[in-house]
Amino acid sequence: MSTGLLYTALVKEIVIHPYNPLWPAQFASLGSALRATLGPHALAIHHIGSTSVPGLDAKDVLDVQLTVTRLDVPIRVPLENLGFIYRETVVRDHCPPGQTIRPDDLEKRYYFRPEPRVHLHVRQDGRYNQRYALLCRDYLRANPMARDAYAEIKRQLAGYFPADQAAYYAIKDPVFDTLMAGAFIWAEATNWSVPSTDA
Repeated sequence: MSTGLLYTALVKEIVIHPYNPLWPAQFASLGSALRATLGPHALAIHHIGSTSVPGLDAKDVLDVQLTVTRLDVPIRVPLENLGFIYRETVVRDHCPPGQTIRPDDLEKRYYFRPEPRVHLHVRQDGRYNQRYALLCRDYLRANPMARDAYAEIKRQLAGYFPADQAAYYAIKDPVFDTLMAGAFIWAEATNWSVPSTDA
């Protein structure tokens, strides 16, 4: 189950908000709490997703990536103490069409917090999905044209499918994959590497 499809079960309507300059501060506060709670279990804590890209319109939901050495590290109880809810049905990320990726490179654990809304993606260090989330973020931060195109895609889809989240994600995910094909070219041209932790 993709995070997008899970989101459909948690909200009735997708609303795309103008970029909120408070999102980085909200992440900073959450990142500090996660760092204090998880200690050495958290190899890295990154602000990812649309709210991590300055100027990008987004749903008012923070996406956070927690990088761990193994997916079975004992973090469930500490995260639940911070108000997070574990979703056992979300076990892997979407595989971009046309790519052959090992199943374990897409595996993850997923938690969410209802208020304020947070999606917490737990991924293993060095896996494809752990790197991809950060590459997407950094590419959109560095390329305003791609950022603005992605924002327009989301606004248009939310307008066409205000009450049909399944249709929204069914179109958005492959379109995003097409857009992000340029990220791999950009990464090679700029010698991109995984950035240090945000928290």
